[in-house]
Amino acid sequence: MIEQLRRQILFLQKPPGIVSDAGLLPLGIPPIDAALGGGLMRGALHEIAAAGEAHLPAAAGFALGVASRSGSSSRLFWVVEDMAICESGTPHGAGFDVFGLALERLETVSVAHRRDLLWAMEEALRCRAVNSVIGEIRAGEIGDIAARRLSLAAAESGALALLLRTAPANDASTAATRWIVGAAPSSTTQGFGAPRFATQLVRNRRGPTGSWLLEWSESDEQFSPSTNTQPVAATAFDRPHRKVA
Repeated sequence: MIEQLRRQILFLQKPPGIVSDAGLLPLGIPPIDAALGGGLMRGALHEIAAAGEAHLPAAAGFALGVASRSGSSSRLFWVVEDMAICESGTPHGAGFDVFGLALERLETVSVAHRRDLLWAMEEALRCRAVNSVIGEIRAGEIGDIAARRLSLAAAESGALALLLRTAPANDASTAATRWIVGAAPSSTTQGFGAPRFATQLVRNRRGPTGSWLLEWSESDEQFSPSTNTQPVAATAFDRPHRKVA
């Protein structure tokens, strides 16, 4: 498996000497981009954690939405632990279509151990033909040295490194941002509405933190601010006050 990954990465490598400016990746939402200093840092590590096990699909969807901002022609590496596949399943092609990501530009790698996942992420990040790398891990720490190596590898190529976690982490990290993402109720009561995400920016090396309710537009292939449109019972003014014994 490792030798096969090496061959894939060598095949994708750009000619030597090509250097690209990392820059910023705006999410297209002024309040968030302002908090991020203009957008997510390219060439950096960002952590996206699910608010809980049941919210992992939402966190994965948010990660895909962020990755798609790198461009529809970008190549994406998704590295996942075998245990995560057993418990959560593999990404579905229709889900990638929703976020405007072509399956032919996706490379998936499954590994047995955490150390292999971190190694595969690091190798993929050093490939200049790869714009984004998502590493999906189960609960547990990754260690500050491993996080630093991922940050350095992303900085070398300008790629976007996204660490997808099943639960919020408390371990130290060199990540530029840390997000906690949960699923939000649909904006419609009939049928399926657009995917909605309750997002919290809990760590931001470039500015303040915050929380936002976002909606993904499949037609525009971008996030947009959303509001809580769930019905709320009206206050009853005609009920007499009851005395409590």
